[in-house]
Amino acid sequence: MHAFAQLLDSLIYTRSRTAKLRLIGDYLKTTPDPDRGWAMAALTGDLDIPGVKPAVIRALIEERVDPVLYRMSRDYVGDSAETVALLWPTPETPMAAEALSVGAVVERLLTLPRGQAPAALAQMLDQLNAEERFALLKMATGALRVGVSARLAKQALADAFAIDVDAVEEVWHGIDPPYESLFAWAEGRGAQPTPANVPVFRPFMLAHPLEDLRVDLSDYAAEWKWDGIRVQIVHVAGDTRLYSRTGDDVTRAFPDVASAFAEAGAVDGELLVKGEAQGIALGAALGGKGDEEGGGAASFNALQQRLGRKVVSAKMLEEAPAFVRLYDILLDGEEDLRALPWHERRGRLEDFASRLNPERFDVSALIEAEDFTALEGIRAGARDAAIEGVMLKRRDSPYVTGRRVGLWYKWKRDPLTADCVMMYAQRGNGRRSSFYSDYTFGCWTEDGELLPVGKAYSGITDEELKQLDKFVRNNTLNRFGPVREVEKTLVLEVAFDSIHVSKRHKSGVAMRFPRIARIRTDKPAAEADTLAGLRRLVT
Repeated sequence: MHAFAQLLDSLIYTRSRTAKLRLIGDYLKTTPDPDRGWAMAALTGDLDIPGVKPAVIRALIEERVDPVLYRMSRDYVGDSAETVALLWPTPETPMAAEALSVGAVVERLLTLPRGQAPAALAQMLDQLNAEERFALLKMATGALRVGVSARLAKQALADAFAIDVDAVEEVWHGIDPPYESLFAWAEGRGAQPTPANVPVFRPFMLAHPLEDLRVDLSDYAAEWKWDGIRVQIVHVAGDTRLYSRTGDDVTRAFPDVASAFAEAGAVDGELLVKGEAQGIALGAALGGKGDEEGGGAASFNALQQRLGRKVVSAKMLEEAPAFVRLYDILLDGEEDLRALPWHERRGRLEDFASRLNPERFDVSALIEAEDFTALEGIRAGARDAAIEGVMLKRRDSPYVTGRRVGLWYKWKRDPLTADCVMMYAQRGNGRRSSFYSDYTFGCWTEDGELLPVGKAYSGITDEELKQLDKFVRNNTLNRFGPVREVEKTLVLEVAFDSIHVSKRHKSGVAMRFPRIARIRTDKPAAEADTLAGLRRLVT
């Protein structure tokens, strides 16, 4: 556990991507199985210990120290794991100083009945120092927040053992922690794992933002970027799986889609709900299709009602039927098509889709435009049509993992903006745990009341973060645990993708993907936007 604790500590204080790759790689090369495998599972977010949740840890610490002291300390430190690690008392009778390995800790917590896990965790914490306790708690709760994405951890593994990161991604979802067969292959002690007759996830091909670039449409095809969630559907040996962009299995939430996909292969598309909010306003740009012909879709808000559910009721299946608008094909039967150019895969996709249930699957329409200038005009209609934007795909591009320069571009619709007033602030997590970095903001009602319309923690630079943190500390009105209410004097320009009706919020609306665009010190709070104005933007 000591080596893993040192790794996490180093990663927290390291901002260089290259340095992080080296730190993780060195750890993986010098740490034995199964410790390094469980560490990789923690770094990639694939470690789940059901018996250890934040509430369990809070109960353990409040049995040992004054609950008020814990809450005040948590507010000051800004991170629960760090607070518990620092406050945890040294036992009156020290336990035997035997080294606890990562593997021993994880395997014990995973195999114990849920009711026995808290006592076992407390016993482990009694044996560790503060740095090791922090690592154990972070690992056990699955909330590392050390600035390492799953992709970066896999890249570090690939770099450390001189293997292809795409090959690592290819086998990752077909094997389980602690990945001993993966490390055997990486070290040349075994063959590359090849999951057979299993509908495994294959990493998505992603796109770069287009920004100010212009492309030649003779080299690139254009299609709509629909506002749903990207999914991969795989059918192998009678088994169908739906995977999200991060590789999470979402099959149980969409049985209507899974049961309709019985053709051996793997396709990439957008999961949507049937409706008319998206696309209908585009008319000719969709080839004149209406919703009943596969042209439109419901808003993302409608889809959101079905996300994250373990059980989907018959009523919801009837009221919000899901379907997939297909973008690409990876496998046709057992034939891997990813090396083919896009234009060939497109033909294969259309043929494959013709064998699927048209109620649940259709192919995303291409956008016909004479040139880039004409495409700009068509894209301008994306906002009115509630579509997320346009995709540009090089006609000769293979289907490769991740983002590759020059192959695919996403050209999202321009964001909406609103001038809002900061109302509350909360400490962040990880590197931002000592700053007030999460801001709740509101707009004015007709009666002059300020109601919250969103919360954002991104979009600002480090210097702006310090500026806002100083404002919060100097203008605090009330404290509610880790949250501070502030003077309603600072205006923030907030950018967001869309806004929807929400019964959960007093304001009646909720922003999607809000982020801070500007700090408006030049604008009086009384001149911030109104709720009435926001409601006019609802889709």
